[in-house]
Amino acid sequence: MRNDRQPRSLVVGKSSVWEVVKKRAAKIVKYCGSRKFKLETMWEHLEPGSSPVDWCEGNYLISPVIAEFVNTFSNVLFFLLPPVLMHLFREYGRFVNPAIHVIWILLMVVGMSSAYFHATLSLIGQLLDELAILWVFMAAFSMFFPRRFFPYWFQNDRKLFSMAAVVLAIVATGLAVLHPAANAFALMTLGLPAFFLLIHELKRCRCSRVYRLGIRCAAIWLLAVTCWINDRLFCDAWSAINFPYLHAFWHVFIFIASYTACVLFAYFSVKDEQPHQTPVLKYWPRDNFELGIPYVTIRCYYKSDSNQI
Repeated sequence: MRNDRQPRSLVVGKSSVWEVVKKRAAKIVKYCGSRKFKLETMWEHLEPGSSPVDWCEGNYLISPVIAEFVNTFSNVLFFLLPPVLMHLFREYGRFVNPAIHVIWILLMVVGMSSAYFHATLSLIGQLLDELAILWVFMAAFSMFFPRRFFPYWFQNDRKLFSMAAVVLAIVATGLAVLHPAANAFALMTLGLPAFFLLIHELKRCRCSRVYRLGIRCAAIWLLAVTCWINDRLFCDAWSAINFPYLHAFWHVFIFIASYTACVLFAYFSVKDEQPHQTPVLKYWPRDNFELGIPYVTIRCYYKSDSNQI
């Protein structure tokens, strides 16, 4: 018997083959289009002016390539002082906690990120700046928060406490990326518990030299916050008198307050948890000049890791 059935591939015909080709081509175009969209979106975040935040200083008035010239170069202290602090805290790092140098490195990262942000006003620059500040808080919080305030479930274990702080910082990093417009105000609120903790520790301090440094630190922090608020909320008033540069003063004052607070909390940490190390507050370049650079040295050397994160 004659078999008139033809192979399935021939029955399909040219039209069906063409439909398959069109579907495959459509998928490829859709995939390439989505990839192109993602690349374009990423590029937009790198473009100058892509940040929703714009400070009071006029843009591109001094240099055609730097958006906020004064705000950019006011970060210079973040580059100059941390290497000096690393040298001054070499004994602290050796005999108490080498992680102290992480804070000085992170402060330099803050300076670089802030300079990049103010030079470009890009969204990626804003996020780098704010996330660097967040991680400075995390590092200092993990290292210096007094054990007597630990919740009971940490069982007085600083390493466990530090791990929890890192997890919290990672979650906060994700939230900061999702809601960049609110980051600046959220970060400002982190300064409040640090400020009140400093005041609380100063009340317990019996060293007049440390107490005086703490009062100066608190005063400079309040001055820095005043500059930030005025630049952010009262820009028109300051622009009317041709002085839209309060955010640059914020950079200078907040760096001084931040590194001074780290010096003080480094002193308090040793005094509370390793008093046998005998911490001593000194100033560079002259110890009898209290407006110099403060640092903590160790009078009695005992190698210990009980305070390390």
